Amino acid sequence: MSRTLFTGVGVVALAAVGGALVSQHVFHMEPCPWCVLQRLIFLVIGALALLAAMLPVRLLRGLLGVVIAALGASGIAAALWQHFVAAKSTSCNLTLADRIVSGLGLDAGLPAVFEVRASCSEAATHLLGVPYEFWSLALFAVLAGAALIALRRP
Repeated sequence: MSRTLFTGVGVVALAAVGGALVSQHVFHMEPCPWCVLQRLIFLVIGALALLAAMLPVRLLRGLLGVVIAALGASGIAAALWQHFVAAKSTSCNLTLADRIVSGLGLDAGLPAVFEVRASCSEAATHLLGVPYEFWSLALFAVLAGAALIALRRP
């Protein structure tokens, strides 16, 4: 059962990045550094969850579940910071998110996914009347919760 749950977490996390890329490239919703950081967190959650689903050792799956839950919490923190702090700033240049993304070289290595194209205030947008980052926050909470539930399943 935990393998199925981890597979679901992985697929949903990767689909979230797919949705963000559709928003960007089809609907021209350009990402800010905090948006891009959240994409990175979703991708890491997705990769770790799929790895956990394949592992035969329950203890290792459990450790990855804890890491996924912690990453979900960091995604929630990033979304909250984006909404309550960064979106009210005219520039989010050299913020923690910007330094992580550029420090890892992701923006240069895969610009279609990780290039920052807007400031945080410019990137503030809504989907169905809800700030985009709150959708991200909710999904991080669901993924972290599912990872914790998977820890309790055989």
